[in-house]
Amino acid sequence: MKYLFLVFFCGLFFCQLTAQRNVKDSAIATPWVGVHYGGNSTSADLADRYGYLNHIGIIAGYKTASNWYFGLESNFMFGNQVRIPGLLDNLIDSYGNVTDINGDIARIYVLPRGINVNASFGKVIPVLSPNRNSGIFINGGLGYLIHHMRIESNDQVIPVLELNYRKGYDRLTAGVNFHQFIGYAFMANGGFYNFYGGFYAQEGLTKNLRTINFDEPSIPVSNKTRLDVQFGFRLGWMIPFYKRKPKDFYFN
Repeated sequence: MKYLFLVFFCGLFFCQLTAQRNVKDSAIATPWVGVHYGGNSTSADLADRYGYLNHIGIIAGYKTASNWYFGLESNFMFGNQVRIPGLLDNLIDSYGNVTDINGDIARIYVLPRGINVNASFGKVIPVLSPNRNSGIFINGGLGYLIHHMRIESNDQVIPVLELNYRKGYDRLTAGVNFHQFIGYAFMANGGFYNFYGGFYAQEGLTKNLRTINFDEPSIPVSNKTRLDVQFGFRLGWMIPFYKRKPKDFYFN
């Protein structure tokens, strides 16, 4: 979260610079920095593990004067829907409970978590826009995706889930990631009210990184390439950084 606050305060710092430049006259080359939220449904192999996933991410890129866009983005993925039945059943005692080191009933939370880092390439097409820097925004690219199940037990010590034992249940998976976005990018004629939003999709060609799953010890872990698909929406706020418009001086 500290990186999101850093982006926000940088935006406030450069607000006056932004306000001094009128972008309605021409297309302007400018760096972009932004933060966004995305909501995604899962499909293909990923849907066998997780339900709805949230994305919180940042972008850093550059829009040329001809409206081509180049950038990097990173997303933190999280949710609360795990679709693997019986994941911890082998830890349950005869009373139907998992207990901690003190014999108390344990509270265990299993949550999807992941990160992706992507390089992007795209274009802003000035259609239905107030200036030549806004319009339909299309981009895509590739990067790296890693995801797993985070197993939390708060402050309770559960011997069968401590240290490396959790790795036997987390389904750590990683691989190449592709993504596509189509939406709208708006750069205000003045001020810092700049945003982008639209439809987002990503496809991961991933593989399992664990060699054994403790809940299925007799079943070999597949080494086949997985197809991990997500699709949904993305909404973000961006900060364009461009030079202050030069003032005109007149001499008698």
